[in-house]
Amino acid sequence: MNDNFERDFSEQELVRREKYYGLVEKGRDPYVETHFERTHNTQQLVEQFNDFSKEELTTKTETQIKVAGRIRLFREAGKKAIFANIQDQYGMIQIYVRQDELGDEEFEYFRDLDLGDIIGVEGIMMKTDHGELTIRVKKATLLTKALKPLPDKHAGITDIEERYRRRYVDLIVNPETRKVFMDRTKIIRTIQNTLDAKGYMEVETPILHSINGGAAAKPFVTHYNALDSDFYLRIATELHLKRCIVGGFEGVYEIGRLFRNEGISTRHNPEFTSIEIYVAYKNMEFVMDLCEELFRECALAVNGRTTLTYGGHDLDLGKSFKRWHMVDAIKEITGIDFWQPMTREQAVKLATEKGIKVEEHHLSVGHIINLFFEEFVESTIIEPTFIFGHPTEISPLSKKNAIDGRFTDRFELFIIGREYSNAFAELNNPIDQFDRFLDQLKEANAGNDEATGMDIDFIEALEYGMPPTGGIGIGIDRLVMLLTNSESIKDVLLFPQLKQRG
Repeated sequence: MNDNFERDFSEQELVRREKYYGLVEKGRDPYVETHFERTHNTQQLVEQFNDFSKEELTTKTETQIKVAGRIRLFREAGKKAIFANIQDQYGMIQIYVRQDELGDEEFEYFRDLDLGDIIGVEGIMMKTDHGELTIRVKKATLLTKALKPLPDKHAGITDIEERYRRRYVDLIVNPETRKVFMDRTKIIRTIQNTLDAKGYMEVETPILHSINGGAAAKPFVTHYNALDSDFYLRIATELHLKRCIVGGFEGVYEIGRLFRNEGISTRHNPEFTSIEIYVAYKNMEFVMDLCEELFRECALAVNGRTTLTYGGHDLDLGKSFKRWHMVDAIKEITGIDFWQPMTREQAVKLATEKGIKVEEHHLSVGHIINLFFEEFVESTIIEPTFIFGHPTEISPLSKKNAIDGRFTDRFELFIIGREYSNAFAELNNPIDQFDRFLDQLKEANAGNDEATGMDIDFIEALEYGMPPTGGIGIGIDRLVMLLTNSESIKDVLLFPQLKQRG
C-alpha cells in the first residue's frame, strides 16, 4: 500500500490556493458559509421573467431575487462592469455587476473570483440591449472557492474514461450529461407512478442472500461475520417478491441494485438497476401488455413522443410489439425446425454442423435451442419483439406451457439485438419447482457456474400456495440508454465500475 500522499499542484491551483488564504486573512473564508436562501433557480427565473420586455422589467418589476450557482463565464465590460454566467442544476443565467452599485471594495472582491467558484447573488431582473435576461447584482457572496480549474470550455473533457472517473466534472461542464441523469430519474418516477396508479405496492427485499437464486448468473460472494457464513449479493429480487405474493399482496414491485460477477462492456456492468414486478391472477399476455405500457409511458415522459432513433434505427414504442415464438424464430432464420421431437445427440449434431459449440453442462435439447437463438436470431431483431416459449430447461422459475410442456410461458423483450426484459407466468407448483432446482444442481455439478441453487424455504413458501402470477424484470439502465440515445451503459450510470489506474 502506498502511503505517500504528497501532491503536485499546477500553477493555476497554486494561484487559487493563495487567493483562498488571502480571503481567510481578511476574514472572508468562503467555506464558513452554511446557508444561502434562494428565491429562484435559473429555470424559474426564465419562466417568470423572460416574457417581459426590457422596458417592462425596468419600469414594472423591482422583484428582489436571490440565486446561487457556479461561475461558468466571466468577462469584463470596461473597467467598471462585469458580465458573468452562473450555472445551477437547471441551466445558466447571466448576471451584471457594476462598480458603482457594489462599491469599490466589493467590486474588486468580485473581480478576483475564478471560473468554477460558487456564488450567491441578490438583485433585480433586467434585459440587455440584445434582449438577454440578466440579473442586475446588488450583492454577491462567495459560497465556495473552487481550488481546481474547470476544463477548457470549448474542449471539455476529451478523454471519455476521464468523464466516467470524474463524473462530477462531467456533470458541471456537459449539460447533456446532466439531462441524461435527470431523464433517468424521470423514467424511474414514471414507472413508479404508473404502477402505483394500478394499486401495486413498492417493497424492499434483502440484498444479501444465503442462497444463489432467482436468475442464471454468476454471483458475488461475501462472508457474513456475525453469522459465520458465506452470502451472495443478490442477482435478482424474484424469489423474495414471490414470497410477498404468497403472503397475500396481489401486486408488488421493487426497483433496486442487482449484482452479477460477470464482464464489463458497453452493455454490461456488474452492478446494475432492475425493476421486478409481480401481479397475482395474471398471465404472460397481461405482462406483455404491461411492459408495452411502461415503455410507452417512459418514452412520453422523457421525449414527449413514442418515436425515437437509436443505433441508427427509427423505432416507435407506441405500436404493439411483435410476439414471436423462439422455435418459430429459429426456423425462419435458419430453416431448422425444433418443433420436431429429437434427442440431445441429434440436436448436438445440428449444432456442430452450424458451428455452435455445445458444452457438457448443456444437458438437453432445450439448451441447444437457446444456443441457436443466441447465435442466429438475437442480433437480427430490430423492432421491439417479445420472444416467447423458452425451453423448460433454461427457465427454472417459469410455468410450463399447457399445450407443449417442452416450453414455458416465458418471454424476453429484444430491441435492436439487446434484451430489455425477462418475464413469465410464474411457476407456482412446488413439486415441479423442486424438480427444476434439482436439475439446476445437476447443471452446476456439470460446470455451469450460473446455475441457481436449491432454495428450500422458497419451496415451502410455494407449498402454502401462490396464486397464478405474472412477473417481469426490466433493466432500468438499458431502458435509460434507449430513451436517452446513449451508446454505453457507462453513460447512464453516475459512477460506473472501471479498472484501477495502473
